[in-house]
Amino acid sequence: MKTQTASSSTAVALANPWSMVPPVGNLDAYITAVNRMPMLTLEQEQQFARELRDQNDLEAAGKLVMSHLRLVVSVSRQYMGYGLPQGDLIQEGNVGLMKAVKRFDPEQGVRLVSYAMHWIKAEIHEYILKNWRMVKVATTKAQRKLFFNLRSMKQGFKAEAVEAGSDTYRHSLSDAQVATVAQELKVKPEEVREMEMRMAGGDVLLDPTPSDDEDHAFGPIAYLADVNHEPTAQLETEQRERLATEGIAEAMRGLDDRSRRIVTERWLNVNDDGSGGMTLHELAAEYGVSAERIRQIEVAAMKKMKKALAEYA
Repeated sequence: MKTQTASSSTAVALANPWSMVPPVGNLDAYITAVNRMPMLTLEQEQQFARELRDQNDLEAAGKLVMSHLRLVVSVSRQYMGYGLPQGDLIQEGNVGLMKAVKRFDPEQGVRLVSYAMHWIKAEIHEYILKNWRMVKVATTKAQRKLFFNLRSMKQGFKAEAVEAGSDTYRHSLSDAQVATVAQELKVKPEEVREMEMRMAGGDVLLDPTPSDDEDHAFGPIAYLADVNHEPTAQLETEQRERLATEGIAEAMRGLDDRSRRIVTERWLNVNDDGSGGMTLHELAAEYGVSAERIRQIEVAAMKKMKKALAEYA
């Protein structure tokens, strides 16, 4: 009777693989549900894989995926120590499983569980590297291999220290341990040191926002910023210098001799303390006109120069 019931539930699940996944619920409910999914026999797996390959049967693909969801849950537990939600790890692993199902060839002589393992781990690895730190700690293939193996090897060294009865454990690798890791993973010892340093480091906000407890938050932006070499500031400085030299000289060439001398004596021959230039009355006595007339000529010349400078800029 029990055998018939089990066979019946298996048949229902294979006919509609989505029927055993709850529409809502938490992560524990999901894990419980996928662990109840029936495993496929070799014959069933090959049959569904051929239907997907030859007929693009999406229902067959769904059966292959659903029967291996428990594998993704099992693999995700191996990466719980990175501080990332298991639900996200499972989700990324499921993406890898679907990619594996799409590419699986039943004629290769291997089970889907063996073939899918690589794809599941690859997607989880990519997710961890993207989200474990704001800045990637590993970019090349060798660095990725070192990243995921170094953590497990360090845990092994810690276990060996505990078994040996050591009261203290060094969080950083010793020279002998670095040499062991480098030899086993076929990398240079300095690469092991660099990766260990990257993994030990944390993220620091470039420009932290002050909180209630810390009104004057201090971040790297305070000592990394260099306004003197900021591109926009440099362009503005170059433009001001060009206007102060070439621009003014060009604008002065558009004035008549009297206006040019008045502007020169009133504005260009003045010292930093404001002394050295001729007054309106001194220029008025030189040209035999009133001081008001000199002021009017000066105002007209300045307007003409401003227009010339605007065109030059």
